[in-house]
Amino acid sequence: MAMWIQAQQLQGEALHQMQALYGQHFPIEVRHYLAQWIECQLWDSVELDNQAEEAKAKRLLDNLVAELQKKAQLQGGEDGFLLKIKLGHYANQLKSTYDRCPLELVRCIKHILHSEQRLVQEATNVSVKGLILSQRHQQINQAFEELRLATQETENELRKLQHSQEYFIIQYQENLRIQAQLSSLSSLPPAERTQRETTLQTKRATVEAWLTREASTLQKYRLDLSEQHQKTLSLLRKQQTLILDEELIQWKRRQQLAGNGGPHEGGLDVLQSWCEKLADLIWQNRQQIRRCEHLTQQLPLPGPMEELLSKLNADITDIISALVTSTFIIEKQPPQVLKTQTKFAATVRLLVGGKLNVHMNPPQVKAVIVSEQQAKALLKNKSTHSESSGEILNNNCVMEYHQATGTLSAHFRNMSLKRIKRSDRRGAESVTEEKFTVLFESQFSVGGNELVFHVKTLSLPVVVIVHGSQDNNATATVLWDNAFAEPGRVPFIVPDKVQWPQLCEALDMKYKAEMHSGRGLSEDNMVFLAQKAFTSSSNNPEDFRNMTISWAQFNRESLPGRNFTFWQWFDGVVELMKKHLKPHWNDGAILGFVNKQQAQDMLLSKPNGTFLLRFSDSEIGGITIAWVAENPNKRLVWNLLPYTTKDFSIRSLADRISDLNHLLFLYPDRPKGEVFAKYYTPPLSKAVDGYVKPQIKQVVPEFTNPEPSGGTPTFMDQTASPSVSHPNNFGVYPSMSDTMLDADGDFDLEDTMDVARHVEELLRRPMLVSFALPDSSGPPPIQTDF
Repeated sequence: MAMWIQAQQLQGEALHQMQALYGQHFPIEVRHYLAQWIECQLWDSVELDNQAEEAKAKRLLDNLVAELQKKAQLQGGEDGFLLKIKLGHYANQLKSTYDRCPLELVRCIKHILHSEQRLVQEATNVSVKGLILSQRHQQINQAFEELRLATQETENELRKLQHSQEYFIIQYQENLRIQAQLSSLSSLPPAERTQRETTLQTKRATVEAWLTREASTLQKYRLDLSEQHQKTLSLLRKQQTLILDEELIQWKRRQQLAGNGGPHEGGLDVLQSWCEKLADLIWQNRQQIRRCEHLTQQLPLPGPMEELLSKLNADITDIISALVTSTFIIEKQPPQVLKTQTKFAATVRLLVGGKLNVHMNPPQVKAVIVSEQQAKALLKNKSTHSESSGEILNNNCVMEYHQATGTLSAHFRNMSLKRIKRSDRRGAESVTEEKFTVLFESQFSVGGNELVFHVKTLSLPVVVIVHGSQDNNATATVLWDNAFAEPGRVPFIVPDKVQWPQLCEALDMKYKAEMHSGRGLSEDNMVFLAQKAFTSSSNNPEDFRNMTISWAQFNRESLPGRNFTFWQWFDGVVELMKKHLKPHWNDGAILGFVNKQQAQDMLLSKPNGTFLLRFSDSEIGGITIAWVAENPNKRLVWNLLPYTTKDFSIRSLADRISDLNHLLFLYPDRPKGEVFAKYYTPPLSKAVDGYVKPQIKQVVPEFTNPEPSGGTPTFMDQTASPSVSHPNNFGVYPSMSDTMLDADGDFDLEDTMDVARHVEELLRRPMLVSFALPDSSGPPPIQTDF
């Protein structure tokens, strides 16, 4: 019950996802009132793919029904009357739904419990991360307070030193005046001279003794102050390392993962405030050290102060140089798939520009595109200033200071890559595997030209394409790089092989971002993808956890028996879903990642007219409808020829499902109207200006069209098309329809008796539509072949 208590505390999108797990297939009230009993059962001990486990599943079903009935009987009084009826109804409903397929009940509850556990863990991780982040910020702010106090202390000590030195100089001048007076006594009478000489010599001895002691004290003050500055610089360096090498690097990593659909990087304003505090403290300490140098030059004293101050000055200059060069960053990256002759934008920002008054003489930023090899040379400090690998138009921009936000940035709004110079490719590498980067560079001074900085920063790797057909493979290169690049790498090295779970995480991130939903890829989906990637039949997720997948397996080598790669298939699914089917995925209406055999096993245990939606194995960006229907000999599972984005640009999925009246229930048992009706296109209006608008409708001629209210879908005409018997199924192909179907799954030429005729049909891909005149009577709809 502990899990259910935690699940009830979910909020926002996580709560919505949890609620979406329940429905007529398993009411949320059953989960609530039997929470403790459900969580105590050994659901994971049931092997879903083993029919011998059906007896164990049947006992679990019977016990669940018994527990519900017992709970119903315990309800008493006026308030419990309705609940008693409702729980009894649910008991009967679950019994009738799963009595013939108890393994499906186990599958359903396992999915619910695992999903709840994942949602709770994700919510907990967010809370823990938030706590850790809060602690880290608190640590940084506390360190800034220590630095502020240390800088204030050295400032106070420096003032004391300055006052002491000024007094020392006054006393030194007094000693010189006494010395001059002694020298002038020779002109006085002997008696007077002797008296005054004794007085002056006593005074001079006193002053000289004081000067000797004070000189030693001043030297000690200087050494102590130098030591304090060394400690402050050490703290500054430590704080700067924490901010630049950890916080800023993490921000850049989040920015890179955002290219794969990860959460928005955020936090840049916080980083800027930290960097500005660093710049302020560094500059204060630098000015203090410069004042110490001036005091030392004003009053030279024996000792190592000159060398110490020289080292302190060099150290503080190195610190501020590192800060300035590291905080010249790309706030908005250029597109990582960059098409020539296409406008693109980018924004660079200097996080300490406002604090160091760089905007008083606004610098200009230049953008050039460089190759991977040129980027490597840049990081090795080899001069490649004049080298580039292409020509970018509108590649110069002046940095602007925004008073309201305190930001100094350059917005490149209309850049365009006019041409690109490619390097020689290695081995099997294609042009869409070649990486470039946009180099942004600028020069400016701070402190009245006291320090001059030449800053540069590299964009994330970009892949240059010249045609939209290259976008798919270029995106694969970018996704692999974004997912598996390590901070501080040599440009742009990534591992050739990664662990399968690592790739799953990247694919899930991409998928969720494209769907704009928290519903990503489930563990079952990941197993399906692993089976496809590794050509495996295992259904156990543990079998894939320690496996590695190479770049070649990901997007260089075609899948067995196909002319496309694993990534090309997956990206086709993403594009189809993003353009046409996103709402249906987010509603849970599309199972998608189910193979042909799994679909058959799932549907044969369901009533006729039950259907599911799965992605095509044989076509990129295709989705098919599989459904169970009665054959004169036996019940079979049928599959429509996959729909593609072209099909849905003509008629939506919901409308197509509405057209096919032999489709009754979305797997496992949801009436299709309950799921899809809200997406149906409203009926056409009546005649306007004397014209009646026709309506396109989809038909499958081989099946009768029962009324939506009921009826059993049946096979219409066995002789209408050629058929072939094989060990498991009976295949039928339509002569004219918008979809070609077979009982074995996707279209397979080996299943036909007349190969030539079916090849011709596949190439033609005819579509059979009905033009129905709304609200009119008369002859049946006209069937037209396009």
